[in-house]
Amino acid sequence: MTEQPTEPVRAVLWIEGRRVAVPDFVPDLQAAGYRVEKVASGKQATEWLKEHSAALAVIFAASFGTSGCRMARSLRRAAPQVPILLILGKGESPNPKAQVDDVLALPFTKRKLINHVRRLAPLRRGPWFQVGKVWLDERNRIVRCLRKESRLTPRLTRLLKFFMEHPGEILSRERIFSAVWDTDYTEDVRSLQVHITWLRRAIEPDPRNPRFIQTLRTLGYRFNPEGQ
Repeated sequence: MTEQPTEPVRAVLWIEGRRVAVPDFVPDLQAAGYRVEKVASGKQATEWLKEHSAALAVIFAASFGTSGCRMARSLRRAAPQVPILLILGKGESPNPKAQVDDVLALPFTKRKLINHVRRLAPLRRGPWFQVGKVWLDERNRIVRCLRKESRLTPRLTRLLKFFMEHPGEILSRERIFSAVWDTDYTEDVRSLQVHITWLRRAIEPDPRNPRFIQTLRTLGYRFNPEGQ
C-alpha cells in the first residue's frame, strides 16, 4: 500500500453561522475538488488559522446577518497571506473598510461561486480528485479512503466518480445506471447492486455496515464523503 496523500489541496476555510437561513454551498465546493473546513465564528476561524494553512477564507456574512467587515479585518490580521471571499445578503454592498479580495451577494448560482473560488484558490494540477475522505486517481483507477487503497475497474471508477460529483444527493438507481452504464436501459438492478458491493469493498472500513455509500430503501443511494 502506498502512503495516503496528505493535503494535496489546501483547505478552503468556510465561516458560516446559523442566525439566518442560507443555501448550503459546501457540498458543491467539495464536488469541485476542494477540501472544506467549516467553522461557526470568526474566533474559531482565527484559532484554526493558527494551526493550519488555508488556500482561501470564505466569510458567509449573510448567515450572520452582518456586513462581515469586522470578521474580515480580524482574519486579515491573523493570516495576511490568505485571500478572503465575502458573501453578502441580497442587495447588500461591501463596507469599503472590509479588507477582502472578492465579494458575492446572494442570490447566485453554485457555478458562479466555484468560478470565484477558483480565481482566488486555483486547484493544484495532479491526478487526485478528493471529496471528503475519499481520494480518486481516475487516470490510474486507484481509490484511497481512510488509509485503505484499492485498484478499480473502469466501470467502478466511473461509478465512484459519479458518486463523488454528487455528494449528499439521493441518487436513484435509474439515474446512476443511465450515467455510468451510458444506456437508456435501466432495469438491470442486479448489475448495479453487484457493482455497489464491489465498490464498498474498495472503500468501506466495514462493507457490511457501509458509511460512505448508503442504501436508501426504495429511493436509491447516497454518497456520504465524510463517512459519518
